[in-house]
Amino acid sequence: MCTLEKKGDIFILTLTGDGEHRLNPTLLDSIQSSLRRVRQEATTSSALITTAHGKFFSNGYDIAWAQSSQVRMAQMDSLLRSVVSDLLTLPMPTIAAVTGHASAAGYILALAHDYLVMRSDRGFLYMSELDINLVIPAWFVAVVEAKVGSPSARRHIVMNAAKLTAKDALRLGVIDSAHDTVAETFEAAQARALDLVKRGWDGHVYAQNRMRFLGRVIRAVEDTSERNTNTSSRL
Repeated sequence: MCTLEKKGDIFILTLTGDGEHRLNPTLLDSIQSSLRRVRQEATTSSALITTAHGKFFSNGYDIAWAQSSQVRMAQMDSLLRSVVSDLLTLPMPTIAAVTGHASAAGYILALAHDYLVMRSDRGFLYMSELDINLVIPAWFVAVVEAKVGSPSARRHIVMNAAKLTAKDALRLGVIDSAHDTVAETFEAAQARALDLVKRGWDGHVYAQNRMRFLGRVIRAVEDTSERNTNTSSRL
C-alpha cells in the first residue's frame, strides 16, 4: 500500500501501485504506521516527502467500500483525521509531491503538508464533493482555509468544484511550484527537502511553531463533534 525509505535525513513515503490510492482503513493504517516510523527515526533536522505511483496521488475516500454502512464512512473520517493530525504535528518540514490527480480527501491529504509541488503535464486538484453529492466536512474546509490564502480561490475550490491544473493551482497560490514531468516534480521536492534540512532547525521546535501557526486547523481536525455523517443517498 505504501513504502517508506530514508535517504540521509530525508524520508520518502510513497503510495505504491497504479491504482487510485483510495483512502480506506488499510491504506490509512499503512500511512499512519509509516508516519510513526518517521517520528521514531527522525534526526534533529529531517524532512518528509510524500508522493505516489501512477496516475493518481489519491482519488479520495474509498466510497465503494463505505457504501454499505455509515459506520464505515465515520471510520475513514476518523483515520484520515488521525493521519492529518500526525502530519501537522510531525517534527520536520513535509512536502507533498503531487504527480497525479488529488481529489477530495486525497486533496486534503496533500494540503496537510507544509509544501506542495505538482506536475504540470497531467493531473489536477479537485474538491469533488458537490459533483458526487456529498456535504464537505467542516474540518476539510478548515484545512482549505488554512492553506489557500485568497477567499475567492477558496470559493472557487469548494463552491465551484474546480478542477485545478498545476498552472491554475500555482496562479491561485495553492501549490508552491509546478514542473513538467513526474521526475522533475520529485526532483523539486527533493531539492526543497535538502534546502530545509540544511537550515538545521530543531524538528520539535519546528513542530511547535507549526502547531501555533496552524492552531485553528488542528483544533478543527481534532473536533469530532461533527462526525462525517454528511453522506448522501449514494452511501
